Amino acid sequence: MGQEIPAGDVAKGEKSFKQRCAQCHTVEKGGPHKVGPNLNGLFGRQTGSSPGYQYSAANKSKGITWSSETLFEYLKNPKKYIPGTKMVFAGLKKPQDRADLIAYLEQATA
Repeated sequence: MGQEIPAGDVAKGEKSFKQRCAQCHTVEKGGPHKVGPNLNGLFGRQTGSSPGYQYSAANKSKGITWSSETLFEYLKNPKKYIPGTKMVFAGLKKPQDRADLIAYLEQATA
């Protein structure tokens, strides 16, 4: 796909999640949807398919399965990866920042 994903630092990823993501997302099993969906079980799930969350048509029809690789591309520029997404986050331009966040999400959403 794109570039190789660097090794991520879970602690840095958790800090990044709390600073950039937690106002809109939760990660714990059974956690509530906020502005964005709960991310528990994210890896291996298809876009737009978390039960009980009202996704944009663009997110529902993207048709990809979330993995480290797809998240690495998505988190760089969400609106470019899924044109029409409701997610207002501008993205993480630095590959290491994305890798750290993904390392945290792999652990926190399992």
